[in-house]
Amino acid sequence: MNDAISNPLSHDAFNSQVVLGCCMQVVVLAGGVGSRLRPWTNEVPKPLLPMLDATLLERVVEGVPDGLIDEVVVAGGYKVDQIEAYFRNADVGFDVRIVPEDRPLGTGGALGNCRDVVSGRFACFNGDIVSSLNFGEMLQQHSNMDVKGTLALWEVEDPTRFGIVGLDDERKIIQFKEKPKPEEVFSNLINAGSYILEEEVFDIMPRGKHSLERDVFPVLAQEGSLAGFPFEGYFIDAGTPASWHDGVTRCIAENRFKTGQVSNGSWHQSDLTSAINSMVQEGCIVSGEVFESTLLSGSEVEVGAKVSKCLIGKGAVIQSGAELTSVVVGHGVTVPAGHIQTEGTI
Repeated sequence: MNDAISNPLSHDAFNSQVVLGCCMQVVVLAGGVGSRLRPWTNEVPKPLLPMLDATLLERVVEGVPDGLIDEVVVAGGYKVDQIEAYFRNADVGFDVRIVPEDRPLGTGGALGNCRDVVSGRFACFNGDIVSSLNFGEMLQQHSNMDVKGTLALWEVEDPTRFGIVGLDDERKIIQFKEKPKPEEVFSNLINAGSYILEEEVFDIMPRGKHSLERDVFPVLAQEGSLAGFPFEGYFIDAGTPASWHDGVTRCIAENRFKTGQVSNGSWHQSDLTSAINSMVQEGCIVSGEVFESTLLSGSEVEVGAKVSKCLIGKGAVIQSGAELTSVVVGHGVTVPAGHIQTEGTI
C-alpha cells in the first residue's frame, strides 16, 4: 500500500498499536450489486472498480494502518469469484478472505455470516466509504470505554436519509434512529459506516437477514454498550456517479496514490492529457474535451467530443461531435458521432 496514504492517521495510530498491542480483522460489507454504478458494475463488482491506482475496497481499508490489519474479510455475494481471484494475486499487504452470501442478507446478516471466521475485536466498514477518519484515535477511544461497539459519526445538514445518533457527554450513544422523518430528527450526527466492534455483538445478532442499523445498534445503545466517535474532514459514500467523482477528486487532493502524475487537476496513470479535474487510466486517448470525469483504461474521446461529469468504461470510444454530461458509459461501448445526452447510461 502507498506509504503516503497508509499513514494518514499520523503517529497516533501507531502509538495506539503499541499501546493496544495486537492486530485485528477488518470486515468489509460488500454484498450489494452496485446498481447505482451500472453499467460499470454489470461486469466488474464495485469493490474492484479502480479509484486512481487502487481498488475501491483498498480505499475503504487504507485508513487502518498496515500494522493493525491481521486479515481483511469481504462479506459479499455479487461476483465474489472475481474479488477472490483479484486479491489472490494482488500485492496489497494483507490477506483477504471471502465470506460469500447466497442471497441478500442485509448489513446485519452479512456481518453475522462472518461469525465463524471473525473473533476478538474487529473493524467493520461499509464497502464504498472514502473518508478522513482517524482510525487510531477512534481505536484509542474505544479501548478506553467499556463498550461493545464504536461508530464513526459525521455531521450533516439533512440527516433524514441516514441513521442518526444522540450522544451523551461521555460519547455514549443514547439514541439511534434509522432514516428519521423530519419531525423525528434529534441530531445531525449520522452513522458514517465505519465501526469497531467486539465479538460479543454476534450474541445479539439473529441468524439470517437483518439490519445492523435497525436491529443491532439500537439494542446496543439501549444497553449502554455503544459509543460514538465524531470526526471532521471529509466523508464520501462513493456508490453513485456523482459521489464517485467526489472520491476521485478528494483522493487527488489528498495525494492518496503511489503511482501516476497530476496535471490540470487530473490524475494520469501514464501519459498526460488535456483532461481537467479527472481520472485518466493508462492507454486512454484524449483528443476532445474532458472535464470532471473518470476514464478507465483504453478509452478514447475523439476530436470534437465533449465529456463532462461522466464515467467512461474500459475501451469505450466517444466519437467526434458527441456531447455527454453526467452519463455512465459501459465498458467497450462506442458512443456514435454527434450523440448528445445528459444523465443516464449508455
